[in-house]
This record gives sequence, structure tokens and C-alpha cells, in this order.
Amino acid sequence: MFTRRMGTMKRFTLFVVFLLCIAMLTPNTASAAYYNTYTTVAKLNNANNAYAAQGFAVGSTYVYSAKVNGDNTRAVIYRTKMSDGSTTLMTNGDKGTTYATYLGHANDLVLSTIGGNYYMFVVTMNSGSMSLVKLKYVGTKYYKVGNYTIKYKGSNKSMSGVKITSKDANNIHFLFKSGRTLYRGSLPLNAKSGTINVTGGFNLNIEDARVNGSTISNINSYAFQGFGYHKNTIYVPMTYKNISIVLVYRNISTASGTIKADKNYSFRITSAAYSNLFEIEGVGIGKGDKLWFNTNRRTKTGDTAHDGVHYFKNYSAS
Repeated sequence: MFTRRMGTMKRFTLFVVFLLCIAMLTPNTASAAYYNTYTTVAKLNNANNAYAAQGFAVGSTYVYSAKVNGDNTRAVIYRTKMSDGSTTLMTNGDKGTTYATYLGHANDLVLSTIGGNYYMFVVTMNSGSMSLVKLKYVGTKYYKVGNYTIKYKGSNKSMSGVKITSKDANNIHFLFKSGRTLYRGSLPLNAKSGTINVTGGFNLNIEDARVNGSTISNINSYAFQGFGYHKNTIYVPMTYKNISIVLVYRNISTASGTIKADKNYSFRITSAAYSNLFEIEGVGIGKGDKLWFNTNRRTKTGDTAHDGVHYFKNYSAS
């Protein structure tokens, strides 16, 4: 009996050791933070037949969303107050209209304060002298005060994303994006025109990115949009049909080569309500350290009635 008891205890001990080994070897994905719900704060209308949401920027009190018409000949900008969702269609102070004809696809926006005045930079996705446009805004009016050529290795370059990483006494330092490649460039603080000669910064690895602990088999079918920047971190939205994800990349100031997404933070919205399209266009950290974003949302082809401003629930960047 004693021998049988010792044999049973030995087998039990070996079984416990086996389970502990499995636990140690299994990746700990349970601790990874995953966010998949959101709150809608405001609806974005379709003034001047500008029905497609594009660029997005977050300030201290307001967020700004650009929308364009079908052939990119008219762009509008909406200002939304984060605290209550009240939204105003901004006015082109130069023309007295509520649209601009020079912002192209207006794919991304970034805000800056210079000398006590407020400015917005817009990447148009065009190459040449209107690659980047500078607006001065006062309340709900904006004025065109600059436009610039972006060049890479001597050739004109169009960009789909823009953010400001820093400013010094003389220059603004930008981070531009085209596809999965990020570029660095600078511009004198008060320049009204000129050329920004960008240098290649780094590339984004998306194939190994984990969303809720798993890679996405068709991630190369996802479309890139603009991006967000906050405290040396970028937030990169991508969309496939009614699914949008946001990947997080750290330590941007020293990034080079190809960098991988933070496996411990991921965002995804899979929308049944907007089954034709749920497209996060731009993102940014704003009021309450929330991750804010704007969308194109469709219940069916041709639906343009549900674009909006939102934030992810339960996430704080602090």
C-alpha cells in the first residue's frame, strides 16, 4: 500500500510540474490591453456635397475633421467640442464660403500654436507646391497662409499623413507618412512657402502586429489612413471593409529600419451596425487622454449619413 501511495504521489507531482512548465512556455496574452468598444460624440454632415471623412486633428478643447467631395475639388472642415459634441462647419475667411478648393484629399491634419496664433497643416495627397497647406484659424474661420512642396531624394513626394513631433526657436519638425513608411522633415516657423526635403525615417511592420493577441492573416488587404502622435508614440489606423484596427508603435524619436507594433496594446472595431464600411480615418489623443477618431460609416453602398467623431471606451494614454 505504501508503495502504491508513493507511486500515486510521484505521478501527481510530475503532472503538476508538467502544468507549470506549460504555463511558463505559453505566451501571456491575457495581460495585453485590448479595446473594441467606442462612444459616438458627434455626427458629421455633408455640407457642399463633401460626404467623405478624411483628415483629423485633436486640440485641447476641439477636434477638427475634414471631409471632401467625390473629385476632391471641395473640402470642408468641422470643429467639434469634445465636452459636449457640438459641431460647427468652419468658414473659409478668404472667400466667405464654407469650403476650400485647394486642400485636395485633405487626408490628415495637425495643429500648432506659433507666436500665440493657431495654425493647421493639411496634407493634400498631391505632389508639387500644394503638397502641404498651412491654414491660420481664428474661432471657426480659417485663412490660407502657406503652401509647400515636399521632396524626397530630389523628387516631388505626396504624403498621406502628417504630425508634428517638436518645435524649436526656428523650426517645426514634422513626421510624414506614405503607406507604411514614415519620413522626417522640417520647416521654418513662419515660412509661407518653400520646400521640405524629407529624409527616410523608418518603416512599419504590420504582418507581425497582434490585435487581441493574434496576427491578422489578411492585414495586407487593410488600407492605411492618417495617424496620431502622442508622447513619442504613434497610433496607426487601418481598415478592411467593416473592420478598423489601430496599431501602436513606440519610441518614435529613435526609430529606424523597420519597427514592430506594441503587442500589449491594440484596438479593433468590427461593426455589425455599419456592415458595408466602418473606416477610421484619423486618430489623436485628446480630452481625458482618450483616443479620439473620426469615421466613414456605411450601412450600405451609397450611405453617407453616419460619419462621426468618437473615442474608444476605457482607454487612457496617461
